[in-house]
Formats: sequence, structure tokens, C-alpha cells
Amino acid sequence: NDRRALHFSTFSQLASGEAMELINDHDPKTLHAQFELELPGKFSWVYLTQGPDIWRVTITRQASSHANGGCCGGCGGA
Repeated sequence: NDRRALHFSTFSQLASGEAMELINDHDPKTLHAQFELELPGKFSWVYLTQGPDIWRVTITRQASSHANGGCCGGCGGA
């Protein structure tokens, strides 16, 4: 869906340690599951508000863990 693509696109543009805030009218648990599936260990997910009318979540990009200890930037830190 277009909204999910936007969420992943926005997340991919974050630098390590940067965060985005998601505000939704329902629990975005399916989005959380998709992040877990596609980006395991690359984000933190913190609920700021959990309903009943508004859910607010901060999604933070975690530091990249490249084997050589540094990032060339070619993958965008993914």
C-alpha cells in the first residue's frame, strides 16, 4: 500500500540515530511486524500514545553494524 511504501521510504532516508514519528488512528502493529520482518535489528519502536483514538510511535534508525566497523554509505546504512 502507498502509505507503507511512504513509511519505509521515509525511514530509509533517516541517518543513524534519527527518528520519525508516526501518528495513526489505530494501532500500527502490522506495520511494526513488517519492520521486524524487513529490517530486523535496524530500528527501535517506542509507543508514545496507545489509543484509544490516537497512536503515536517513534521509530528510530539504529546504528549500522557493518563487519568492517564503518559505513561506506552505499547502502544508505541499511
